[in-house]
Amino acid sequence: MTGRERIERALRGERTDVVPVMLHNFMMAAREEGVTMRRFRSDPDALARSFIGAVERYGYDGIIVDVDTVTLAAALGVPVDEPVDEPARVRGGMLDDLDGVRGLRPVDLRESPRVRVWLDGVRLLRRHFGDRMFIRGNCDQSPFTLASLVRGMDRWMMDLTEPEREADVRALLEYCAGATLQFIRLMAETGADMTSNGDSVAGPELVSPAVFRRYALPHDRRCAEESHRLGLPYGLHICGNTSAILGDMVASGADALDLDYKTDAVRARAALGGGTTFIGNIDPSGVLALGTPALVESATLGLLRCFAGTPRFILNAGCAIPPVTPPENLLAMIRTARRFKGEVRP
Repeated sequence: MTGRERIERALRGERTDVVPVMLHNFMMAAREEGVTMRRFRSDPDALARSFIGAVERYGYDGIIVDVDTVTLAAALGVPVDEPVDEPARVRGGMLDDLDGVRGLRPVDLRESPRVRVWLDGVRLLRRHFGDRMFIRGNCDQSPFTLASLVRGMDRWMMDLTEPEREADVRALLEYCAGATLQFIRLMAETGADMTSNGDSVAGPELVSPAVFRRYALPHDRRCAEESHRLGLPYGLHICGNTSAILGDMVASGADALDLDYKTDAVRARAALGGGTTFIGNIDPSGVLALGTPALVESATLGLLRCFAGTPRFILNAGCAIPPVTPPENLLAMIRTARRFKGEVRP
């Protein structure tokens, strides 16, 4: 069974030969290939070469093509910093006055060099691996989180508390949805097997579940629907402890939830039921980056046993894997999954 087949089956709730593994390891992949993050985000050949090298070293099943969390924001005009060997980051919002939302003009993402790196990188990976590897094309930020980058985090949080600004808040969300949905459509043209987005600003560690349901969830649902319209499964990631909104995340229609290590796996399994696939959620820092192979094996076994009996499970870290992660720790996680003899499928 190929890696692509394993991931596809897990997303459909069908049995696999071994536990499938999909890694959020773009920073580690670049570091091990000797590629700086500046080059990684600007050169699709370097991006593809980094992932190809990682697959050859670790033998996993699914690639998550990710670059940073500000590509869409930068394409819309938000100023960003570009460290040589760290992912790019925003330098504040670009919309000082929310009244200015009506003057924002749509952007053609095909003209963004940053976006093209993601798209061309996926095309190169598809060409290299053919049908052997599952390729998940991340599409940067969901509309709610993208709006926080356009507006600026502090101002966005204040906007959400002012009922008289609701019309403008929704106008900004609609503007950002146009960019996110456009990215999903462009990604679907690359040969990717799946699309996904992050919406971490919408999580319970930053806003209430009520705010999530009112403002973020409708747009997360639109993203899933657009991916499905294009014939691709969809994944949603929200950082932090998402226990309070797991049912809502399932209601988004996402085929898989890529969950942070802070979310309790037992509660997640119960909430996801038999219709949504769990991706995650080993602690990327405390266990993978800073732990020992023995600790990694123990944590991985605990997670595998938690999901024994359901095929809707894909092993991954609970967020992006740090670039300083010891190779032996990542190998221990994958080796433990490959050797697991528990009841992981019906």
